[in-house]
Amino acid sequence: MPSPTLYEEFALQRAGYRLIAGLDEAGRGSWAGPVVAGAVILPLERSDLIAALGGVNDSKKLSAKKRESLLPLIRENALAIATGRAEPAEIDDIGIAPATRLAMMRALQSLSPAAECLLLDAFPLPESLLPQKAIIHGDALCLSVAAASIVAKVARDRWMTALDAKFPGYGFAQHKGYGTAAHRQALERLGPTPWHRMSWSPMREFVSTVP
Repeated sequence: MPSPTLYEEFALQRAGYRLIAGLDEAGRGSWAGPVVAGAVILPLERSDLIAALGGVNDSKKLSAKKRESLLPLIRENALAIATGRAEPAEIDDIGIAPATRLAMMRALQSLSPAAECLLLDAFPLPESLLPQKAIIHGDALCLSVAAASIVAKVARDRWMTALDAKFPGYGFAQHKGYGTAAHRQALERLGPTPWHRMSWSPMREFVSTVP
């Protein structure tokens, strides 16, 4: 499995930027729960950075156990880390793309120190006035974006596992809110929770059946 590099980060550093934040999201396609964004600034002056973050890659390529084991490594070596989220009601209200950007802006606003420039996984952020570059498969190519993808995914998975305890029977700890057969069966049996995205199918089917 190819490893992400610091090629894009170093290119921006040569252009005069020091605090470059990688951004990525988790949960955009889920039926339930928030969309969560991660933001990570790496200390590019460290010559051992790639070695120190060995194993960090696109979160989708890693097991849940591997992501959990890498998060402390990212926290230990990053200059700054933050998460932001947009709730299901916000997703229903403004749509998933604007809600994803809202989560990203919230993550950025929580970064300390603040970012000077952004690297994103194929998802431009026009709400931010910062210089930015959106890269297709950025989470597999750029180390800071890969780290952000793990930060976002672990934060969201932990939150959905906690939600499972509050709403037993839906299987949130297993499918994390995504559209599996087991999730659909739970919806048919129990109906949607307040954490489901009611503007999405199949939740619209429940709304349409209400007299």
